[in-house]
Amino acid sequence: MIQSHIGVVQMRSSSDVEENLACAHKKIQQAADKGVDLLAFPETFLYVGRDNEEKHRVAQSLDGELVQTFRDYARKYDLSILLGSIYEKTPDDPDRLYNTSILVNRQGELNGVYRKIHMCDAPALGYNESDGIKPGNIPVVVDHEIGKIGLTICYDLRFPELYRDLTARGAEIIFVPAAFFLYTGKHHWLPLLIARAIENQVYIVAPNQWGEHHEGRVSYGSSVVIDPWGSIVCCASERPEVVSTMIDLDYLKEVRNNMPILSHRRPELYRQE
Repeated sequence: MIQSHIGVVQMRSSSDVEENLACAHKKIQQAADKGVDLLAFPETFLYVGRDNEEKHRVAQSLDGELVQTFRDYARKYDLSILLGSIYEKTPDDPDRLYNTSILVNRQGELNGVYRKIHMCDAPALGYNESDGIKPGNIPVVVDHEIGKIGLTICYDLRFPELYRDLTARGAEIIFVPAAFFLYTGKHHWLPLLIARAIENQVYIVAPNQWGEHHEGRVSYGSSVVIDPWGSIVCCASERPEVVSTMIDLDYLKEVRNNMPILSHRRPELYRQE
């Protein structure tokens, strides 16, 4: 039996990095006490604010102090940590940052780095992510002790092609750290997550921001783990918290064997863009 204990953190991050960092540390301690193997944080969990200049001030490189802090925590508490995303400096484009997800294994090593590919430019929400964020261009699947992990971030969820590509690369568990808006989240968050799980027969692990961060910015919450059949196996309530569950890759194999939809595809007939 191939089982692992996965935890997701639901946060209400602010513009105070030190406060967010202290909250994250407490959640790691709680997860370690529960015996969690991998703990996942939401998107931009160390800073949610309106000031673009402030985002640049708090941004760091992969070898910066903040990332090193979580590498130290992983070793100290003997668990893997997904830094849902941080703002990463881009030396080749000083006017923009990457929105970067980082997977640290329990040895404190950088196991995977993914830079958000799809930018959330949504006029209806008054939000234009590409103004300050540079899109990445590399899908990422990494080998980890709990299985093959695919990395995505928030708005990526609306692009099923990416999730099919990650599955084709061997992903068994796909993470979706997010700061999903309340307005869209109450209509789209869970339906899209469930669809991605069902159509790819993977575990979806989606830690989300929750609540009001500042005036005009409210996140939906409902941080969740969904199994390959599309069933919700744990979901956070309306508050910041850690929820956890066991994931079972034997069950994933059973679902895929009983309904082998991935082998029934006929890609030669599908239009290629």
